[in-house]
Amino acid sequence: MNWKKGCAIAAAAFCFPYIITLGWTGNVAGRDGYLIQENGGAEPGRRRVILDREQESAMDVEQYLTGVVARQMPASYEPEALKAQAVIARTYIYGLMEGDTEIPESALNMDYFGQAQMEQMWGTKNFMKLYEKVEQAIAETKGVVMKYEGEYIDPWFSQCSGGSTRAGDENHPYLIPVECLKDMEAENYLQIKEWTREEFAKRISSIPDKEPISASQIKDSLQIGERDEAGYVMLVQIGNQQYTGEEIQYALELNSSFFRLEDYEGNIRAVVKGIGHGYGMSQYDANEKALEGWSYEKILMHFYQNITLVSE
Repeated sequence: MNWKKGCAIAAAAFCFPYIITLGWTGNVAGRDGYLIQENGGAEPGRRRVILDREQESAMDVEQYLTGVVARQMPASYEPEALKAQAVIARTYIYGLMEGDTEIPESALNMDYFGQAQMEQMWGTKNFMKLYEKVEQAIAETKGVVMKYEGEYIDPWFSQCSGGSTRAGDENHPYLIPVECLKDMEAENYLQIKEWTREEFAKRISSIPDKEPISASQIKDSLQIGERDEAGYVMLVQIGNQQYTGEEIQYALELNSSFFRLEDYEGNIRAVVKGIGHGYGMSQYDANEKALEGWSYEKILMHFYQNITLVSE
């Protein structure tokens, strides 16, 4: 997943990041009837990322996106899945720009791969082929972003869901539950971890703003208090204290907050499903859709309800 999120729901993954409103069955001019071209198709002003983390320089957003998408999604994925990821990353950057034409890299809170990192990850033999594949996905979606009622959406995504994506709140009505049964075939979809009661208590006691707990408190007082409709844990009760699913997830270093905790031969065992927070696009399911012939536009409109794809 992934891109580091600045919000509580996905702190270990990625940030949250309609000129004309397009319904699910509507048609407008453009590729596959989904894409709206703003400014009459005229070339807009260039947007730039100011590389201020080391020596200050500037890079065009479209060029910068190559290193972002290479970091966020396996380059082995289908071109249409990579295009969907490019639109997600671009939407996030444009949303943070808030109408400006440039933004400091330090304000993006994104992971980025340079050429040396890509070459190390893919190998020298495959580097050029995969680099060009990612670059082409960005070029073929140049300027395309997602909007809802005229505003850039918060384009959440995760590596794979626990079997269904999660519904957003009133501020994110475009985030809807989407069944992703193929996610169960993803590598590392199922994670199992185990601790002694003492180890478990130590990890839980490290959660900020909570009272320390002891191993003896765990035996009869550990229970899942609440889950959302997709199965992700919302509330855990231990003794007289309550924790969010995300607090437990990060304290135990779990892949997601879709977990169950159980007694296992005197120890505590966690059985975890999915990788990431589960909101928005599932990358694994998006790639499966691409393998079935779905376009990137169709993939995005499948995961984000009533959004419009706009070319700026």
